Amino acid sequence: MLRNYLKIAFRSLWKYKTNTFISVAGLAIGVGCFLLLATYVLHELRYDRFQPNSDRIARVNLFYQSGEGESVYIAMTPTAVAPLFSREFGEVESAARIYPYSGNGPVSVQYKDQLFNERKVVFADSSFFKIFPFPFVEGDPATALSQPNSVVIDETTAAKIFGKGNAIGKSVKMNERLTLQVTGVIKDVPSYSHLKFNWVGSYSTLPRSKTEIFDSANDFSYVLLEPNADLKKLQAKVNSYVEKTFNNPQNPNFKVRLELEPFNSIHLYSKATDGTEAAGNYKYIYILSGIAVLILLIACINFINLVTARSALRAREVGVRKVIGALRMQLFRQHILESGIITFAATIAGLLLTMLALPGLSSLTGKVLDLAVWPGLSFEITLVVLFVVVTILSGAYPAAVLSGFEPVRVLKGTPLSSNSGGGLRNFLVVFQFTISMLFIIATLIAGQQLRYIQNKSLGLDPEQIIVLDINDGISQGKLAAIKSELLNHPAVKSVTASYDSPLNVQGGYGITASDKPADFGMNITAIPVEKDFVPTMGMKLVTGENFNETDIAQATADSFQLRTYAFILNESAVKSLGWTPETAIGKMVAMNGRKGKVKAVAQDFHFRSLHEKISPIAIIPEYDYFGKILVKVAVDETSEATGLLEKSWKASFPLRPFEYHFLDQEFEEMYNAENRVSSVLEIFSFVTILISCLGLFALIAFIARQRTKEIGVRKVLGASVASIVMLLSKDFIKLIALAIIISSPIAWYFMSEWLQEFAYRIHISVWIFVFAGAIAVLIAFFTISFQTIKAALMDPVKSLRSE
Repeated sequence: MLRNYLKIAFRSLWKYKTNTFISVAGLAIGVGCFLLLATYVLHELRYDRFQPNSDRIARVNLFYQSGEGESVYIAMTPTAVAPLFSREFGEVESAARIYPYSGNGPVSVQYKDQLFNERKVVFADSSFFKIFPFPFVEGDPATALSQPNSVVIDETTAAKIFGKGNAIGKSVKMNERLTLQVTGVIKDVPSYSHLKFNWVGSYSTLPRSKTEIFDSANDFSYVLLEPNADLKKLQAKVNSYVEKTFNNPQNPNFKVRLELEPFNSIHLYSKATDGTEAAGNYKYIYILSGIAVLILLIACINFINLVTARSALRAREVGVRKVIGALRMQLFRQHILESGIITFAATIAGLLLTMLALPGLSSLTGKVLDLAVWPGLSFEITLVVLFVVVTILSGAYPAAVLSGFEPVRVLKGTPLSSNSGGGLRNFLVVFQFTISMLFIIATLIAGQQLRYIQNKSLGLDPEQIIVLDINDGISQGKLAAIKSELLNHPAVKSVTASYDSPLNVQGGYGITASDKPADFGMNITAIPVEKDFVPTMGMKLVTGENFNETDIAQATADSFQLRTYAFILNESAVKSLGWTPETAIGKMVAMNGRKGKVKAVAQDFHFRSLHEKISPIAIIPEYDYFGKILVKVAVDETSEATGLLEKSWKASFPLRPFEYHFLDQEFEEMYNAENRVSSVLEIFSFVTILISCLGLFALIAFIARQRTKEIGVRKVLGASVASIVMLLSKDFIKLIALAIIISSPIAWYFMSEWLQEFAYRIHISVWIFVFAGAIAVLIAFFTISFQTIKAALMDPVKSLRSE
């Protein structure tokens, strides 16, 4: 029996080769896209869960508000926090500090005569590997970080620097100052870990380990709870301790909190800024999961439409088989088997597509994606379940329709309506194009928002600025020498330096003013800069003057008590302080111990992502507190300028590899997540339209074939080619118009929600929906036209004779 079923199935599939190919191709694309997106979603959901203690680990985040203005919630904490938790709270089994040593730029590493730039370097307490038991290849995790000047590296780094030999006991020099001995080698950190590092040195190596302070937050603090500890109860105890110890009842405007965040929720749900890496977004997980399911549904819908449309052509076969004794269940199994064959072929093709496309998806998402992210046999089980579900989903209804034909009607020659199953087919066509329209509209809106961001005036000019990362600072004398040398060349227009990137300033401070009450305080961001920072960055001053040599000298006096500072505040800071730009000049202010006068007011400029509104910022002169050298070069002189920079760098830093990037690249990287979402939408918009059009193409071919006699009669009676094309097309165009009407409000709602994540955003205009609708109609019309024109041009004599 099975042999007979298979023989009939293969004959039928071969007879309708085009239909079979379109069915397999559509399902293969659907299965491939589903597996690709499922791999990405699983990668995101598995973040940090590979750690055996992940459900007992929490990160300590810092919330503070020093007065008026916006509060600050960051993932970084002072050096005293982790030791405090170990001492004060019995629920904490262990605590560790992690200092991102390469957070402000690459770290130079020297081994013998080899030089490397490393970007994933951290220093951590000796308890680090107790909390995070990354598997060791060499060394003892219990003692690897117990001594100063120790470092643990991953396998890739060990192979790169030391080759195939044993790395334990070998020494390297870091940033020309630290000599570190390798005490351990671990397996490479998985890509689904929010703690990413190639080097982890012992925290006791750094001077910061010698004192416990609360007034500067630059560490990440993690705690490992006792097995039966309750995180909520511990949080209540922490709140009580902080309230008694740090918050002053006499100054209700000053607030501090230490908040425990569950380790497993950090990647997708954390609201704290300044984390170890850019956080994910749980909303995108829902979006991509929905896309995966919808694409698979669209592919199944294609198959259902094609089989039910073909049903009239197989009616006589079904009738004959029923007359000679075939039962309905036998026919049902026959057609389910045909669906299973198509689904099996599509699943194999979809698997191959997945393997071929994974590197591209990795590049698109910025994640290292691999099928190994599927634990155990979950991938194989998923393939089997997918095969069964798709077979049933796409094959059950067509099999029921085909096996249900009445043999008496069929064999008497009573024609089956071309609209048999038409109600369902119409619904499915509308559903397909509704989804396609959602993707088209979402792609257009996302693209428009990204163009708006890229073209919006930032209040500063990042174009033609080369950035050199210093990491651990540069002396004023060395900076002055580099600056003097570079400015002698016409290719270099100006040179300056700053602590942070001008596009991503993170320094958090509190500011007070002499004309405010004693309990007044306001949160403010600040960036230490070299005196020519403002003109180099193309910033505009509303009033006042830029820094000069006197300002630098006063801000860098040998005694901190004798130092006075000139402040440049932005318009938002002045407004928050209750001043106008004119009255702000000369006002006495104090910021974390730095005292001085407001010298100028700058126009508001974007110093963070456009997800955030412009907030108060202060620009202060510094002597050597720099992490970036910023070089403005002449247009069309970039190549010459980089050559000059490399020569100057090698003379000043002979033991550090020369690397540079452009400031506008940093701006583009700030919106990587949005660019990736936009790219994903573009790709899958194309995929959904492709699948929908494949189905529409085959569907109109069958309908045109069923209406061959009608077309011939109409042509004999004088119908034009255009009228026949319109006759065959109008019903589908109506369905697509209905899909446009249904999809537009849905797309508007979801894209409006997405735009809420931006402080500066576009307004969704009507033309986007009109344009998207026009695209859908044109695509559908061109898809339909090929078959309708072919049918309309057919010789009526031949079509009527064959009928």
